[in-house]
Amino acid sequence: MKFAVNDSFPRIITLLRNERKLTQKQAADALNISQALLSHYERGARECGLDFLIKVADFYGVSCDYLLGRTSDRNGARLTVNDIPEPDTSSDKLLRGSTVPILNKKLIANSLNILFDLLQRLDNSDLTTQISLYQMISVYKVFRILYSANPDNPSGFFSVSENYFRGFSDAALSIIEDNISALASGKRIDGMKSVSDVEELRMSFESLNTEYPLFASSLMNLIRSAEKAMNFNGK
Repeated sequence: MKFAVNDSFPRIITLLRNERKLTQKQAADALNISQALLSHYERGARECGLDFLIKVADFYGVSCDYLLGRTSDRNGARLTVNDIPEPDTSSDKLLRGSTVPILNKKLIANSLNILFDLLQRLDNSDLTTQISLYQMISVYKVFRILYSANPDNPSGFFSVSENYFRGFSDAALSIIEDNISALASGKRIDGMKSVSDVEELRMSFESLNTEYPLFASSLMNLIRSAEKAMNFNGK
């Protein structure tokens, strides 16, 4: 019986093979199929059988759900809020040479604490989703630029091709930014709920400093750094 796989399967099995530094022939021999057939699977030109899906999962030590793109966890676990570690509980706390990354990480993290507290106050899931997506795509883009700097890194790590990811991410950011602006100002967007009371967003330096005494200075420093990067001279 043929098993209809999605677009993630060809990319993921190619990624796993490249991570093992195996040629197509070596992987095909280990999986007991021809190199030509494996090539078809990796290009998405053929659908595999369920038995082959299981064989690949066993060979690479991952779950079938991971191969099908249903979870980003290789063991098949579904991520929940409690599964996500706090940002400062890992080895990232260790200083590694320059303190600049640690300083900037704290400025950004503290500013995000204010941003997401404001979103909790608004209790608008659509606005929260749009703002979260904007940040995720921004992080994705810069991470991918760093990842792509080394040509030896497996290209199958991403589903969007190298030729298009900048344009696609910029277009997505532009659309999401317009959605955020509309929702936050109370304008209607089909299928989304806008902010009903913009008074919830009334703020000043004094109010921010009072409500967020630990984080307000980080936000102010972030604003100054951002505007400096935009060559804003204050005139």
